Amino acid sequence: MSVLTKTLSLILFLVFFQNFSQEINWISMNEAMKAQKTNPKNLILDVYTNWCGPCKLMDKNTFQNKFIAQYINQYYYAVKFNGEGNEIVNFNGRKFENIGYDKSRSQTRNSPHQFAQFLGVNAYPTTLFFDSKMNLITPVKGYLVPQQLEIYLELFKNDAYKLVRSQEDFNQFIKNFKSKLKG
Repeated sequence: MSVLTKTLSLILFLVFFQNFSQEINWISMNEAMKAQKTNPKNLILDVYTNWCGPCKLMDKNTFQNKFIAQYINQYYYAVKFNGEGNEIVNFNGRKFENIGYDKSRSQTRNSPHQFAQFLGVNAYPTTLFFDSKMNLITPVKGYLVPQQLEIYLELFKNDAYKLVRSQEDFNQFIKNFKSKLKG
């Protein structure tokens, strides 16, 4: 292959990658708490583990979707948190850690983190939504495809979710929802 052919191939690959992949600006919970003080906005928290297959699929198929990534970056602080990791989290004046963490089991099942327990996370992945004052709106358990996550992102990006007071209200929201995802 000539240098020109290799260069053109690389350029085409990069253009393709740029158009179909987007990175979410993930930050830690501690960074999010600090950012909330100067620029409050809602937060999405992806609780995962290193051994979780559906978590890896959600990273690849949902969080790397260009529209989803752009939407999250625009309207949310995005936090990725290992529910069995050893990060120290300071949340609303409380310190959380994983006192049973075993470094030798970092890629397999490990002790649950106090913060994951505090949030009631008992399945992976779990996606949690918080308002701009860091009040938990709701957890959503399990793998979400882009079309499913988009509905929650739209519902929780502002205070529209407060208008949903019944199953009928939610059904109406879903009925009126217009996806912006292509395909």
